[in-house]
Amino acid sequence: MQTRNRSVGILRSGNFCTGIALLLATFFSSPLATTADPNSVMATAASANNNMVSDSRQISQPRRIEIDLSQQRLRAWEGKKLVYSFRVSTGKRATPTPVGRFHIQTKYRTNRMRGDGYDIPDVPYTMYFYEGYAIHGAYWHNRFGTPVSHGCVNLPVKQARKLYNWTKPGTLVVVQR
Repeated sequence: MQTRNRSVGILRSGNFCTGIALLLATFFSSPLATTADPNSVMATAASANNNMVSDSRQISQPRRIEIDLSQQRLRAWEGKKLVYSFRVSTGKRATPTPVGRFHIQTKYRTNRMRGDGYDIPDVPYTMYFYEGYAIHGAYWHNRFGTPVSHGCVNLPVKQARKLYNWTKPGTLVVVQR
């Protein structure tokens, strides 16, 4: 009796392992599994009792942030759809915001920022995109639409929270004049 129970247990775990192996093989053989865009979402649905979704892959449009220095405006896009448009405060002439194509590298709910001439605790919704440059909330001023920062992209805190929740590490950030 014990031997029979063991063989039934092995058979069940064998089916389980086979199912997992097939699921992994399907996932890794999918052309979407190798996408380099971390903002493209792939959903594959399968369960142990074989409830399969007929169309098991779904792709969202790539997300990007565009920062226009001349207009002091940040726009967040999902594909061709404008999701957010906010007035920002970018770097002063002496401490400019870098221009180019970057990606969100790290995100912090709050972060202490220090540099030459400033030391600000609890900077909210910080998203670093290049070296020490970040998009973040600014509670210490209300001069959005005017370049006043040390190179970072400042947003009102409520807008920074929306953007922070919308982005993921890897989100494209394009800064242009």
